[in-house]
Amino acid sequence: MARLPHDFYLRDAREVARDLLGRTLVTTIDGLRTSGQIIETEAYLGKEDMASHAFRGLTGRNSAMFLSGGHAYIYFIYGMYHCFNVVTGDEGTGEAVLIRGLRPIDGVETMRMRRGGTPRHDTALTDGPGKLTIALGIGPALNGTDLNDDPRIWIDEGSPLGADEILATPRIGITKSMEHPWRWIAASAIRPKRGESTT
Repeated sequence: MARLPHDFYLRDAREVARDLLGRTLVTTIDGLRTSGQIIETEAYLGKEDMASHAFRGLTGRNSAMFLSGGHAYIYFIYGMYHCFNVVTGDEGTGEAVLIRGLRPIDGVETMRMRRGGTPRHDTALTDGPGKLTIALGIGPALNGTDLNDDPRIWIDEGSPLGADEILATPRIGITKSMEHPWRWIAASAIRPKRGESTT
């Protein structure tokens, strides 16, 4: 599989978030390859989006979010977890897509080792933004890296999903701008919940 081209990321975060479903996130950390099919994403816009880290402008913490599309933006939450985001749009835009869930493909045993146990189902290894970064070995050292030119992390073309395979819902885990349906889920992987609709 080939890496997604640079131009793929130079678009509105909402378009990229939808189009990332079905693609393959790959890491090679300490010689260990892991990968998973992207099955859940959320878009975060710039200054117009109160839930976005970019809403109040450029800071030391969010500086990677203002790079050009195709870079990694990784941040720490709850004093416990890192979250992996794909920057979108032109440099200075401040938009990104949070990768919320994966379906494991390569390196499942490595994922289990990193997660410290054996879940009932392999999908439980990577069914949350904090879980998937641990499973794939994604940490702060990868913040700001170019997904088109780094041997440690990239996104392959994979198998993009069609409109009839996707569900759209409001984003979760936020307290502002909750009304926007900017969360996308692979319908085959996530059981629809109340309030979710196809798009």
